[in-house]
Amino acid sequence: MIAESLQRDFNQHIQFEMASSYLYLSMAAWCEQQGLRGFGNWMRQQAEEERLHVMKFFDFVLDRGGDVRLEAIDAPRHEWESPLEVFEAAYAHECEVSRRINALVDTVMEVRDHAANAFLQWFVNEQVEEEANVSDVVSRLRLVGADGRGILLIDQELSARTAPIPDPA
Repeated sequence: MIAESLQRDFNQHIQFEMASSYLYLSMAAWCEQQGLRGFGNWMRQQAEEERLHVMKFFDFVLDRGGDVRLEAIDAPRHEWESPLEVFEAAYAHECEVSRRINALVDTVMEVRDHAANAFLQWFVNEQVEEEANVSDVVSRLRLVGADGRGILLIDQELSARTAPIPDPA
């Protein structure tokens, strides 16, 4: 059985991850409206990955005999000045996700919930990858600056990102 305080925290994280998916869809829409379908594709795939994260938390709470409570999600930001600003916002967001995951780990350590700790370690490792992937795109966008040819090359590269494969665990 999951502790009530942990159930509350996990439900709040479900809401946050769902809002993350919504944010990335908003970013995808903005990118595609700018004619940057590759950037839009990357963000669509990221939105789907966040939804998969939601389902991991959702299933974990239910598997532990908890009660999933879905709450309202605020509308995300929908305008940016450039692809760089989009990815800088995405990077800041992933850093916030990492901070929240780390806070959850601190909580599960306090309540000595070893199953929840094991579950969260996947997310701890996932966030290292998430931050690195977004940071890489930010770095390349900073290198090309406002050069449209460079942005289009990155756009072409980002169009190759494929849908995340759900983890069977």
